[in-house]
Order: sequence, then C-alpha cells, then structure tokens
Amino acid sequence: MAKIGFIGTGIMGQPMAANLQKAGHQLFLSEHHGKAPQALVDAGAIALADPQQVAQEAEFIIVMVPDTPQVEDVLFRADGVAAGLSPNKVVIDMSSISPTATKAFAAKINATGAQYLDAPVSGGEVGAKAGTLSIMIGGEPQTFERALPLFQAMGKNITLVGGNGDGQTAKVANQIIVALNIQAVAEALLFASKNGADPAKVREALMGGFASSKILEVHGERMIKGTFDPGFRINLHQKDLNLALAGAKELGINLPNTAGTQQVFSTCTAIGGGNWDHSALIRGLEHMANFSIRDK
Repeated sequence: MAKIGFIGTGIMGQPMAANLQKAGHQLFLSEHHGKAPQALVDAGAIALADPQQVAQEAEFIIVMVPDTPQVEDVLFRADGVAAGLSPNKVVIDMSSISPTATKAFAAKINATGAQYLDAPVSGGEVGAKAGTLSIMIGGEPQTFERALPLFQAMGKNITLVGGNGDGQTAKVANQIIVALNIQAVAEALLFASKNGADPAKVREALMGGFASSKILEVHGERMIKGTFDPGFRINLHQKDLNLALAGAKELGINLPNTAGTQQVFSTCTAIGGGNWDHSALIRGLEHMANFSIRDK
C-alpha cells in the first residue's frame, strides 16, 4: 500500500482517486479549495487543510487540476506541495498543461530532491471510471517504475514517452488528433444531412470502411442524437488546442487545421456551449450553416 496525496478530485480526478483506493492505497486529500468528496472520505481518504500537509503525509503526490496556472498554484503557493516535500517523494502531474511550463516545474521540484513525472491522461470520464485511461509519461525511468503500480490502477495503455515535458507533449498531440477527427466527423455528417441523406445511415455505412474510427462510433452517435452532456468539455479542449498553437508558435511551425478547429470551438463558446461535450463541435458548424442534422 502506498500513501498517495491526490489534489484535484473533479470529473476526472474523483474516479481516478477512487480506483487508487480500490487498489488498496491510502489517500490524502487537500481541502484548500473546498470540501473533499464525501464518497472518498467514507472509503478511507484523509482530508487535510492544504497541499503542503498532503505532501508531508504522502510518498506520491498526484495533481489533477484544469490548467497550467492551477498546477503552478498547487505546487508553489506558500502552503503548496513544494513546501511539504522531502527527498525521494514523487510528484505526479496528471493534468493537461503546457509542456514548456512542465519542464520548469519539474526542474524546481527535482531540485528539492524529490522526483517529478508529468503523466497526462486520455480516455475521458468513462476511462477514468473504468480504470482504462491512456497515460503518457515524462520523467526518469526509475521514477516511472516506482509509480507504475499507481498508473496500473488508473489506466491500461501506459507509456514512458521520454523526459520531463514529453508526456505533456504527447497529450497535446493526442488532443490535436482528437479535435481534428471530431471536426471531420461533424463536417461529414453535416454535409450528408444537408444533401438529403439520413446522417445515422451514413454513419452506419462509414463504420464498415476505412473512415471508421472511435470518434465516428462514439461522438458520431452523440452528434446524431444530440446528447452533449460533458464527458470532456469544449472549454477544456480549447485550452489544450491553445497549448498546441502556442507551442507551434514557439517552434516556428504552422498548424492550420488545428487553428481552424479552434475557431469552430470558439463559435460554440460564443453561442453558450463552453460546457458542452466536445462532440458538440457540430453545433458550431450547424450554427454557421443555419441547419441542424437533428431537425429532419
């Protein structure tokens, strides 16, 4: 059994933490931004006042918060994780944040004698609950091996990509692919429906060919049925594409299709859809076309 601090028990974090509990680990939670989830406390988690106390109690400290500024705050505020570290403890950031900032955070944590892993995930709320997340990891191999049982309790496809920052780079790449595939499916279904075809039948036909994909299967069905309760919110995917576009600027490369998809997400946000599931990107296209595939 490991002593694990878990900071960030939202849509993704709470089921991930619950899976660590099911694997027999002891959890410590921070209440610096609100009460710890009662379900985790009832299952044995210990709630503490701030991230510093969590880091003092735990061997591994997992952070799962929305964006780069929140990670920086949790780690380096006056009562943050860094203030509670001692040598050989392991900080694991499972948020999806800037690769550039991650390298700077890792350097500061590693300088304390603790070790740092960036380990963002893919698979959404469904994967978090099922313990089937894909986990992309950056850090030292020996630190990865120490933390591997924890990752195995939360995910299935677990890959040490390289050094600190490389896990976050892999996650940004993942989010580019997912976003562009969502837009491709949305455009195809909009085209088919506007041209008079039944989008459900078109999707069924495409599922048997080279265009088949998980996104066509899962998000295509969501688009047709209009079921846009968030598994992964548009505003979070926008954040990830902003990381991609900012990174592209730093690297001096152009990502034109990523930029185009971000514009459609922005249309969704402008019409009140920032908290819709990212499959609702089709609603941005429908808004621009003044046509809905669900109104036939």
